[in-house]
Amino acid sequence: MADEVRPLSPARRDDVLLRLRRIEGQVRGIQRMVEEDRDCREIVTQVTAVKSALASVNGQVLRCYAQNCLDSDDQPRDKTITDLIHLFEGSS
Repeated sequence: MADEVRPLSPARRDDVLLRLRRIEGQVRGIQRMVEEDRDCREIVTQVTAVKSALASVNGQVLRCYAQNCLDSDDQPRDKTITDLIHLFEGSS
C-alpha cells in the first residue's frame, strides 16, 4: 500500500513557493556572475547563501511533515520516527 500523501498546508505552501522563487533568482544571479567572470570569492559567498536558503526551506517542509505525521493515528509512531530519521539523514 502506498504512503498517504501529506501536502503542505496552504500557508506553508505559499511560503515555500515564495522562498523557492527567491532561490531561483539567486541561482540565476550566480550564473550571471560566472558568465561575467566575477571573483570566485563572491561566487562562493552567493552559493553559500543559496545553500542556506535551501536548508531553511527544507527545514520548513520537514517541520510540516513531522507535525502532520506525529499527530496522525494512521501509522505506528515508531515507523513515523524511523521515516523522519531517514528524511533528516538524507537532508544533511
